[in-house]
Amino acid sequence: MKRIGNLIAVDARQPAPDIIERAAGLIRQGGVVVIPTTGLYGLAADAGNPEALARIFRIKGRDPGKPILVLIDRMEMLDQVAGEIASPVLQLMGRFWPGGVTFVVPAHPGLSPILTSGSGTIGVRRVRHPVATALVRAAGRPLTGTSANLSGDSGCAIVEDIDPSILEAVDLVLDAGLLVGGPGSTVVDVTGTVPVILREGAVPGAQVLGAFAQIVGG
Repeated sequence: MKRIGNLIAVDARQPAPDIIERAAGLIRQGGVVVIPTTGLYGLAADAGNPEALARIFRIKGRDPGKPILVLIDRMEMLDQVAGEIASPVLQLMGRFWPGGVTFVVPAHPGLSPILTSGSGTIGVRRVRHPVATALVRAAGRPLTGTSANLSGDSGCAIVEDIDPSILEAVDLVLDAGLLVGGPGSTVVDVTGTVPVILREGAVPGAQVLGAFAQIVGG
């Protein structure tokens, strides 16, 4: 991989505050940053900035008809991206967050249609990786969490595997070394009366459905 000037090594467990603030400052200005999440590297930008969102689609070559998930660092931030969520769903989130489940929920009416692709829903995950958590907290807003790969390619667990065109197009790369890899998060649609597994991933879908049955069954 070509070593580029916008790459910074970061401690995966205790990221330096000055590095996190630099990345957060870029994001607040509309920048795009490659960040580590638990399994794979992602592209982080201000989820409320339409220009930054459009830039991510260009960087990935992503179909505008495909929505992008967002990352939060605490439950209170959920109100910024989601509409009304039923109590059993909130309890379900409490069981699996922070962690490898993305919940598809009704989108906040103020969200950009670029982010939701006009679906009226949004995928949300509460981050667990220390670097991603620190960055969302420092930025003070939900961030995008789409994987740092060209559309159609596999996600990357190490920066060296990220396509060079992506590394050169972003404003900063936070390199936390080798991540755990794997299939990415499990995606669960909770907009209906019963959760629907849209994508199997890091957490078995049956485990999520079983937990929901326990919650509603008392």
